[in-house]
Amino acid sequence: MTDTVRVDARGLSCPQPVMETRRALEGAKGGRVEVLVDTVTSRENVARFGQSRGWTVEKAERDGGYCVILTK
Repeated sequence: MTDTVRVDARGLSCPQPVMETRRALEGAKGGRVEVLVDTVTSRENVARFGQSRGWTVEKAERDGGYCVILTK
């Protein structure tokens, strides 16, 4: 079973959430990465970035913000 990597990018302005996501994806190489963000723009940017790297993207509302769930 693969552990879930969690990235809390709430409060960060673009492009920081994408940069934090890139760091997590490079370290994970596969499995599940959950990225917490607090704006729609960050949610969409992180989702697009994950998709462009070949990850499956799911979006959810969580903890008063948004969670982008990336799996591979």
